[in-house]
Amino acid sequence: MVMEIRLGDVVRLKKKPPCGSYEWQVVRLGADIGIKCLGCQRRVLLERSVFERRVKAFVSRGE
Repeated sequence: MVMEIRLGDVVRLKKKPPCGSYEWQVVRLGADIGIKCLGCQRRVLLERSVFERRVKAFVSRGE
C-alpha cells in the first residue's frame, strides 16, 4: 500500500537530527521526498521507500 503524502505535511520520524527535533515538513514530492527539519531548517532528500519506513506519525496534514 502506498502512503498518501502531501506538500506541507508535518511528520515525526524515528531518528532526529543534531538539533533534537523530531518534526519534519514535506517540501518536495516525487520519486524522492524532500523534507525540512522544523528545528534547525536542515533539508534532506530521501527515497520514497526510505521515507515511508522512517515515518513514525503524522503531526499535521498539508493542503
